[in-house]
This record gives sequence, structure tokens and C-alpha cells, in this order.
Amino acid sequence: MQIRGYYFPWGTKTIPYTSIRSLRRVEMGALTGQGRIWGTANPRYWASLDPGRMSKSTALVLDLGGYVRPFITPDDADAVEAIIRERAHLGTKGGDDGGEGKTRGPVV
Repeated sequence: MQIRGYYFPWGTKTIPYTSIRSLRRVEMGALTGQGRIWGTANPRYWASLDPGRMSKSTALVLDLGGYVRPFITPDDADAVEAIIRERAHLGTKGGDDGGEGKTRGPVV
């Protein structure tokens, strides 16, 4: 998969589906990613460039096994989540957050 706008200024990050260990769906708020256009205030997560993030409420956090976890906000989070889960063999929706639905997002 490719995450556009990951590196400064417009670089794309390529992630093999086999590298994705888990996927977590999170609810965004003012301090939990919604106001962040690009980058992070928390070195554990990295938000790719998304000028439209303020109008979105859902993000996906990818665990690649490293310290930093990509924080992405696709326009259609349901479709992207389904594709990643299928191609990375992660199981059904809700399997990584301990239950159905979204969890509160990290400070980003």
C-alpha cells in the first residue's frame, strides 16, 4: 500500500501488506488528530499530510512493528479498512481494538 504525503514535502511511503501487524480504527477529536494536518506532537505516531482531516472523524493506525505507527485518514475509512484487513490477512473489522467500533485516538 502507499501513503501519499507521508514524507516532507510530498513523499510517498510504500508499505508491503505483509509488514502490517495490526490495524486500529480510532475516533478523532481536537487533541486526538483531527486538528493535525501533517506530522505529530507524539513521536509514537505520524500523520500523513491531509488538509481535509478536520472534516473527518475516523482514522486508521497501522502497527508495522516499529516505534512509529502511521496515522492515516482516508476519505472512505470503511473501504480502506476492509482492503487492508483482507490483503494483510488481519481478520474482520474490530478484531484489533478488542471489540466492535472505534476507540479514542492517540494525541497526535
